[in-house]
This record gives sequence, structure tokens and C-alpha cells, in this order.
Amino acid sequence: MSKAKAKAKQVKGKMKETTGKAMDDESMQVEGRGEQIAGKAQETADKAAGRVKRTGR
Repeated sequence: MSKAKAKAKQVKGKMKETTGKAMDDESMQVEGRGEQIAGKAQETADKAAGRVKRTGR
């Protein structure tokens, strides 16, 4: 997954969380937070993979 896709997933999750708050829908809020976390984890993994490629290890 590219950095852009990871960021998009984070944004989508934030929008879902905000919508859930506005609608008082706790399950939507939790789902949104989960998407944000998944996006952040993927972004971190992409950064780590990039560092490994640059160092040649």
C-alpha cells in the first residue's frame, strides 16, 4: 500500500468517526477509529520498508 492510500484510509476513518459522533452511533465511531489505526500502521510499515530498501538490509 502506498503512503497516499494509507493517508486516505486515515482520512476516511476520521470522517467515519466524526459522522458517528454526529449521529450518536458508537459502532461507526469505533469502526472509524479502527480505520485510522490501520492507516497509521500501514504508513509506519511503508516507512520501515523504505528504510530497509535504502540501507540495503
